[in-house]
Amino acid sequence: MPTYGFPSAMRRLILELSKLPTIGEKTAMRLAYHLIKEDERDAADLAMAILEARKKIVFCRICFGLADEEVCPLCSDRSRDKSIICVVEKPADVIAIERTNGFHGGYHVLHGLWSPLKGVRPEETKINELINRVQKSRERGSKETRIEEIILATSTTVEGDATAMYLAKNVTELGVTVSRIAQGMPKGGELEYADQGTLSHAISGRLKI
Repeated sequence: MPTYGFPSAMRRLILELSKLPTIGEKTAMRLAYHLIKEDERDAADLAMAILEARKKIVFCRICFGLADEEVCPLCSDRSRDKSIICVVEKPADVIAIERTNGFHGGYHVLHGLWSPLKGVRPEETKINELINRVQKSRERGSKETRIEEIILATSTTVEGDATAMYLAKNVTELGVTVSRIAQGMPKGGELEYADQGTLSHAISGRLKI
């Protein structure tokens, strides 16, 4: 990274910031400059917030979402339908779905997708934990809420499709209904400007009216 001319402390700050996802060299420089020219208390608050998050944030033992206790608020909420589990790739996906206020079941965060071409195996994600969770819930005498349906909300990438197929095969064998979120034309979208993949998903995922 060409940061010649900067003091060593500035170079180190830029280097560390550039390690963050989606942060390139120029953005790292702008952020670094902002941090050093603003009130020192703001920089201290940011540093403390990062350290506190690293120390306190854990994975929920049930859904593997982010939590500051052993069980996250969503899994602790007794009003939610725990027989329906929505499977997502990352914690941010849970927030996106919650914002719609249209789903009131449970979640399972995979923290990655199965990608044989990239060398990512199922055990490097929380795929096996999901299968075990479903299996345990359906065992006779289990005190866990019996899971009846799995909604796959993985992306429509090659990895997302492969993960959905892998999970569908393994979970269906346990007697659970498996569905996948509808994908296709956005509301207000025009067919003329839609790509072939989007149109294909829209047609194959059509619903009766």
